[in-house]
Amino acid sequence: MTTATLATPSTAPNYTAIKTKQKATWGSGDYGRVGITLQITGEALCEALDIRSGQSVLDVAAGNGNVSLAAARRFCKVVSTDYVPSLLDQSRVRASAEKLAIDYREVDAEDLPFDDASFENVVSTFGVMFAPNQGKAASELIRVCKKGGKIGLANWTPEGFIGQLFKTVGRHVPPPPGLSSPAAWGTEAFLDKHFGPSASKIEVTLRQFTFRYHSPEHWLDVFSTYYGPTVKAFEALDEAAGACLRNEIAQLIGQFNRATDGTMVVPSDYLEIVISR
Repeated sequence: MTTATLATPSTAPNYTAIKTKQKATWGSGDYGRVGITLQITGEALCEALDIRSGQSVLDVAAGNGNVSLAAARRFCKVVSTDYVPSLLDQSRVRASAEKLAIDYREVDAEDLPFDDASFENVVSTFGVMFAPNQGKAASELIRVCKKGGKIGLANWTPEGFIGQLFKTVGRHVPPPPGLSSPAAWGTEAFLDKHFGPSASKIEVTLRQFTFRYHSPEHWLDVFSTYYGPTVKAFEALDEAAGACLRNEIAQLIGQFNRATDGTMVVPSDYLEIVISR
Protein backbone atom coordinates (compact mmCIF):
# COMPACT_ATOMS: atom_id res chain seq x y z
CA MET A 1 0.00 0.00 0.00
CA THR A 2 2.62 2.47 -1.12
CA THR A 3 1.47 3.75 -4.48
CA ALA A 4 -1.82 4.16 -6.29
CA THR A 5 -2.96 1.19 -8.36
CA LEU A 6 -4.24 2.02 -11.82
CA ALA A 7 -7.60 0.46 -12.57
CA THR A 8 -7.84 -1.59 -15.76
CA PRO A 9 -10.87 -1.13 -18.02
CA SER A 10 -12.40 -4.36 -16.66
CA THR A 11 -12.11 -3.20 -13.04
CA ALA A 12 -12.65 0.53 -13.47
CA PRO A 13 -14.64 1.72 -10.47
CA ASN A 14 -18.04 3.35 -10.80
CA TYR A 15 -16.90 6.67 -9.36
CA THR A 16 -20.38 8.20 -9.37
CA ALA A 17 -21.82 5.38 -7.29
CA ILE A 18 -18.80 5.40 -4.98
CA LYS A 19 -19.10 9.13 -4.35
CA THR A 20 -22.80 8.81 -3.58
CA LYS A 21 -21.94 6.18 -0.98
CA GLN A 22 -19.04 8.27 0.34
CA LYS A 23 -21.26 11.31 0.85
CA ALA A 24 -23.57 9.18 2.96
CA THR A 25 -20.58 7.81 4.87
CA TRP A 26 -19.12 11.22 5.73
CA GLY A 27 -22.57 12.53 6.51
CA SER A 28 -23.13 9.77 9.05
CA GLY A 29 -22.01 10.00 12.65
CA ASP A 30 -20.64 13.45 13.43
CA TYR A 31 -17.21 13.95 11.88
CA GLY A 32 -16.84 17.31 13.58
CA ARG A 33 -16.39 15.54 16.93
CA VAL A 34 -13.21 14.04 15.50
CA GLY A 35 -12.27 16.85 13.11
CA ILE A 36 -11.92 19.56 15.74
CA THR A 37 -9.20 17.57 17.48
CA LEU A 38 -7.09 17.86 14.30
CA GLN A 39 -7.10 21.69 14.27
CA ILE A 40 -3.37 21.91 14.96
CA THR A 41 -2.62 20.29 11.59
CA GLY A 42 -4.44 23.10 9.77
CA GLU A 43 -2.49 25.74 11.66
CA ALA A 44 0.79 23.94 10.93
CA LEU A 45 -0.01 23.65 7.23
CA CYS A 46 -0.69 27.38 6.92
CA GLU A 47 2.68 28.06 8.53
CA ALA A 48 4.42 25.58 6.23
CA LEU A 49 2.89 27.38 3.25
CA ASP A 50 3.99 30.73 4.66
CA ILE A 51 0.68 32.21 3.52
CA ARG A 52 0.26 35.98 3.62
CA SER A 53 -2.69 38.16 4.51
CA GLY A 54 -4.84 39.01 1.52
CA GLN A 55 -3.88 35.90 -0.43
CA SER A 56 -6.58 33.65 -1.92
CA VAL A 57 -6.98 30.18 -0.41
CA LEU A 58 -9.15 27.32 -1.67
CA ASP A 59 -9.76 24.54 0.86
CA VAL A 60 -10.75 21.33 -0.97
CA ALA A 61 -12.69 18.61 0.87
CA ALA A 62 -12.56 20.98 3.81
CA GLY A 63 -14.75 18.98 6.17
CA ASN A 64 -15.48 21.00 9.29
CA GLY A 65 -13.00 23.66 8.21
CA ASN A 66 -9.70 23.29 10.07
CA VAL A 67 -7.52 24.80 7.34
CA SER A 68 -10.23 27.21 6.25
CA LEU A 69 -10.38 28.71 9.73
CA ALA A 70 -6.60 28.74 10.09
CA ALA A 71 -6.24 30.66 6.81
CA ALA A 72 -9.06 33.07 7.70
CA ARG A 73 -7.33 33.78 11.03
CA ARG A 74 -4.38 34.90 8.93
CA PHE A 75 -6.64 37.36 7.03
CA CYS A 76 -6.69 35.42 3.77
CA LYS A 77 -9.57 35.35 1.28
CA VAL A 78 -10.86 31.83 1.87
CA VAL A 79 -13.21 29.63 -0.14
CA SER A 80 -14.09 26.46 1.77
CA THR A 81 -15.53 23.53 -0.20
CA ASP A 82 -16.88 20.06 0.49
CA TYR A 83 -19.53 17.80 -0.99
CA VAL A 84 -21.16 17.13 2.41
CA PRO A 85 -23.36 20.13 3.34
CA SER A 86 -23.58 19.22 7.01
CA LEU A 87 -19.79 19.50 7.36
CA LEU A 88 -19.82 22.94 5.75
CA ASP A 89 -22.56 23.93 8.19
CA GLN A 90 -20.32 22.92 11.10
CA SER A 91 -17.54 25.08 9.73
CA ARG A 92 -19.93 28.02 9.29
CA VAL A 93 -20.84 27.84 12.98
CA ARG A 94 -17.16 27.84 13.95
CA ALA A 95 -16.38 30.75 11.63
CA SER A 96 -19.35 32.74 12.91
CA ALA A 97 -18.24 32.26 16.51
CA GLU A 98 -14.86 33.77 15.62
CA LYS A 99 -16.32 36.40 13.27
CA LEU A 100 -14.25 35.06 10.38
CA ALA A 101 -15.17 35.74 6.74
CA ILE A 102 -15.22 32.52 4.70
CA ASP A 103 -17.05 31.78 1.45
CA TYR A 104 -18.65 28.32 1.51
CA ARG A 105 -19.40 26.21 -1.58
CA GLU A 106 -20.81 22.68 -1.94
CA VAL A 107 -18.31 21.23 -4.39
CA ASP A 108 -16.98 17.90 -5.67
CA ALA A 109 -13.17 17.74 -5.32
CA GLU A 110 -12.94 15.99 -8.68
CA ASP A 111 -14.88 18.72 -10.50
CA LEU A 112 -13.98 22.11 -9.04
CA PRO A 113 -16.21 24.87 -10.49
CA PHE A 114 -13.42 27.44 -10.68
CA ASP A 115 -11.41 28.85 -13.56
CA ASP A 116 -7.86 27.76 -14.23
CA ALA A 117 -5.26 29.47 -12.03
CA SER A 118 -7.88 31.01 -9.71
CA PHE A 119 -6.12 30.67 -6.35
CA GLU A 120 -2.72 31.49 -4.89
CA ASN A 121 -3.03 28.65 -2.38
CA VAL A 122 -4.93 25.36 -2.67
CA VAL A 123 -5.07 23.26 0.50
CA SER A 124 -6.53 20.12 2.01
CA THR A 125 -5.97 18.32 5.31
CA PHE A 126 -6.99 14.65 5.35
CA GLY A 127 -9.72 15.47 2.85
CA VAL A 128 -8.95 15.28 -0.86
CA MET A 129 -7.03 12.06 -0.20
CA PHE A 130 -10.42 10.32 0.08
CA ALA A 131 -11.52 11.28 -3.45
CA PRO A 132 -12.06 7.98 -5.30
CA ASN A 133 -10.61 9.15 -8.64
CA GLN A 134 -7.23 10.13 -7.28
CA GLY A 135 -5.68 11.25 -10.56
CA LYS A 136 -8.64 13.50 -11.38
CA ALA A 137 -8.61 15.08 -7.93
CA ALA A 138 -4.88 15.78 -8.12
CA SER A 139 -5.22 17.32 -11.57
CA GLU A 140 -8.00 19.61 -10.33
CA LEU A 141 -5.80 20.92 -7.50
CA ILE A 142 -3.10 21.72 -10.02
CA ARG A 143 -5.51 23.30 -12.51
CA VAL A 144 -6.99 25.87 -10.12
CA CYS A 145 -3.66 26.85 -8.55
CA LYS A 146 -1.89 29.87 -10.02
CA LYS A 147 1.56 29.51 -11.52
CA GLY A 148 3.89 30.52 -8.72
CA GLY A 149 1.26 29.53 -6.16
CA LYS A 150 1.31 26.63 -3.71
CA ILE A 151 -0.62 23.46 -3.01
CA GLY A 152 -0.55 22.43 0.66
CA LEU A 153 -1.62 18.98 1.82
CA ALA A 154 -1.68 16.91 5.00
CA ASN A 155 -2.11 13.20 4.18
CA TRP A 156 -1.96 10.10 6.38
CA THR A 157 0.82 7.67 5.49
CA PRO A 158 0.26 3.95 4.85
CA GLU A 159 2.62 2.93 7.66
CA GLY A 160 1.20 5.24 10.34
CA PHE A 161 -1.62 4.50 12.76
CA ILE A 162 -4.48 5.80 10.59
CA GLY A 163 -3.01 4.18 7.47
CA GLN A 164 -2.95 0.88 9.33
CA LEU A 165 -6.49 1.53 10.55
CA PHE A 166 -7.59 1.80 6.89
CA LYS A 167 -5.87 -1.52 6.20
CA THR A 168 -7.48 -3.19 9.21
CA VAL A 169 -10.98 -2.00 8.33
CA GLY A 170 -10.42 -2.98 4.68
CA ARG A 171 -9.80 -6.59 5.68
CA HIS A 172 -13.29 -6.74 7.15
CA VAL A 173 -15.15 -4.43 4.75
CA PRO A 174 -13.24 -4.45 1.44
CA PRO A 175 -13.31 -1.27 -0.70
CA PRO A 176 -14.82 -1.38 -4.19
CA PRO A 177 -12.67 -3.28 -6.74
CA GLY A 178 -10.05 -1.15 -8.46
CA LEU A 179 -10.13 1.61 -5.85
CA SER A 180 -6.77 2.68 -4.43
CA SER A 181 -6.17 3.31 -0.75
CA PRO A 182 -6.47 6.96 0.31
CA ALA A 183 -3.13 6.45 2.07
CA ALA A 184 -1.48 6.41 -1.36
CA TRP A 185 -1.57 10.21 -1.05
CA GLY A 186 0.80 9.85 1.88
CA THR A 187 3.64 8.51 -0.25
CA GLU A 188 6.31 10.42 -2.15
CA ALA A 189 5.86 8.11 -5.13
CA PHE A 190 2.24 9.25 -5.50
CA LEU A 191 3.20 12.92 -5.13
CA ASP A 192 6.00 12.64 -7.69
CA LYS A 193 3.72 10.88 -10.17
CA HIS A 194 0.70 13.19 -9.93
CA PHE A 195 2.28 16.53 -9.04
CA GLY A 196 5.91 16.27 -10.11
CA PRO A 197 5.43 17.22 -13.78
CA SER A 198 3.57 20.43 -12.80
CA ALA A 199 5.70 21.44 -9.82
CA SER A 200 8.79 23.57 -9.54
CA LYS A 201 9.41 22.05 -6.10
CA ILE A 202 7.81 19.51 -3.77
CA GLU A 203 8.69 19.74 -0.08
CA VAL A 204 7.64 16.81 2.10
CA THR A 205 7.94 16.72 5.88
CA LEU A 206 7.03 13.67 7.95
CA ARG A 207 4.98 14.80 10.92
CA GLN A 208 2.88 13.18 13.60
CA PHE A 209 -0.54 13.98 14.94
CA THR A 210 -1.09 12.51 18.40
CA PHE A 211 -4.48 11.10 19.33
CA ARG A 212 -4.99 11.76 23.04
CA TYR A 213 -8.04 10.09 24.58
CA HIS A 214 -9.15 8.91 28.02
CA SER A 215 -8.36 5.32 27.02
CA PRO A 216 -8.23 3.04 23.95
CA GLU A 217 -11.85 2.14 24.69
CA HIS A 218 -12.78 5.83 24.67
CA TRP A 219 -11.17 6.28 21.23
CA LEU A 220 -12.98 3.20 19.93
CA ASP A 221 -16.30 4.51 21.25
CA VAL A 222 -15.77 7.92 19.66
CA PHE A 223 -14.67 6.58 16.27
CA SER A 224 -17.35 3.89 16.09
CA THR A 225 -20.00 6.51 16.90
CA TYR A 226 -18.85 9.63 15.04
CA TYR A 227 -16.21 8.83 12.37
CA GLY A 228 -18.13 7.98 9.19
CA PRO A 229 -15.86 5.27 7.72
CA THR A 230 -15.73 3.27 10.95
CA VAL A 231 -19.42 3.93 11.68
CA LYS A 232 -20.36 2.42 8.31
CA ALA A 233 -17.86 -0.44 8.68
CA PHE A 234 -19.43 -1.55 11.95
CA GLU A 235 -22.93 -1.12 10.50
CA ALA A 236 -21.98 -3.48 7.65
CA LEU A 237 -20.90 -6.27 10.01
CA ASP A 238 -22.92 -8.61 12.18
CA GLU A 239 -22.33 -8.68 15.92
CA ALA A 240 -19.58 -11.30 15.87
CA ALA A 241 -17.71 -9.75 12.95
CA GLY A 242 -18.02 -6.31 14.52
CA ALA A 243 -16.56 -7.61 17.77
CA CYS A 244 -13.68 -9.10 15.80
CA LEU A 245 -12.99 -5.79 14.07
CA ARG A 246 -13.15 -3.90 17.35
CA ASN A 247 -10.68 -6.35 18.88
CA GLU A 248 -8.26 -5.95 15.95
CA ILE A 249 -8.45 -2.17 16.20
CA ALA A 250 -7.79 -2.42 19.95
CA GLN A 251 -4.72 -4.52 19.21
CA LEU A 252 -3.58 -1.91 16.66
CA ILE A 253 -3.95 0.84 19.25
CA GLY A 254 -1.89 -1.27 21.64
CA GLN A 255 0.94 -1.43 19.09
CA PHE A 256 1.10 2.36 18.79
CA ASN A 257 0.04 3.53 22.25
CA ARG A 258 2.93 5.09 24.20
CA ALA A 259 0.86 5.79 27.32
CA THR A 260 1.39 3.55 30.34
CA ASP A 261 -1.21 5.10 32.63
CA GLY A 262 -4.34 3.67 31.01
CA THR A 263 -4.90 6.64 28.70
CA MET A 264 -4.34 6.66 24.95
CA VAL A 265 -1.47 8.62 23.44
CA VAL A 266 -1.06 7.38 19.87
CA PRO A 267 1.09 9.25 17.33
CA SER A 268 0.00 8.88 13.71
CA ASP A 269 2.39 9.71 10.89
CA TYR A 270 1.29 12.07 8.16
CA LEU A 271 3.02 13.95 5.37
CA GLU A 272 2.93 17.73 5.40
CA ILE A 273 3.34 18.68 1.74
CA VAL A 274 4.08 21.98 0.07
CA ILE A 275 3.99 21.87 -3.74
CA SER A 276 5.24 25.01 -5.48
CA ARG A 277 3.82 25.59 -8.96
